[in-house]
Formats: sequence, C-alpha cells, structure tokens
Amino acid sequence: MPTYAYACKDCSHAFDIVQSFTDSTLTSCPECQGTLRKKFNSVGVVFKGSGFYRTDSRDSKGSTVSPSPAASAPAAPAASSSAASSAAPAAAAAS
Repeated sequence: MPTYAYACKDCSHAFDIVQSFTDSTLTSCPECQGTLRKKFNSVGVVFKGSGFYRTDSRDSKGSTVSPSPAASAPAAPAASSSAASSAAPAAAAAS
C-alpha cells in the first residue's frame, strides 16, 4: 500500500499515512481539525543502465529491425551472373 504525505493548511502540521488506493482522501487535520492538503513527492523509481532510452537499441541508421540474410541477397541477379559466367567461356571458345 502506498504512503501519502499530508500537510495542514491552518497549523502546518505535516504527517505521512499508509492508505489503500480505495481509501478516501483525508480532509481534516488530526491536530487542529483544519483543512488538509495532499503533498506530492517524486517517484521512487530510478532506471539505471542501458536499454531504457529510445536511442539505446538503434543502430546508426535509426532502424531497429535488422534485415534477414535471405531478404538482403537478391535471387535474380545471382542466377543471371552464373549464366553470364557460363556464357563467357562459350564465347571465348568460339573465338
């Protein structure tokens, strides 16, 4: 359960209380029955290390997805290059 900090507007009495999320907010000071206000504090979570920023997982191009080896190698030029290499010896033999 979270701990909430309260301060009285009238007598400046400050205190902390553990309350459930479903509990209603306190409205009267236990010291003087004055009006209370809830104080808000910073969050107690600190993220340390790498991997917490948007740029930590990106390469220099800004892409987070690396291409697969099959997608990066074109299939059609490889077939035509082998046909061209087999045609070259035939042309040399004809000369």
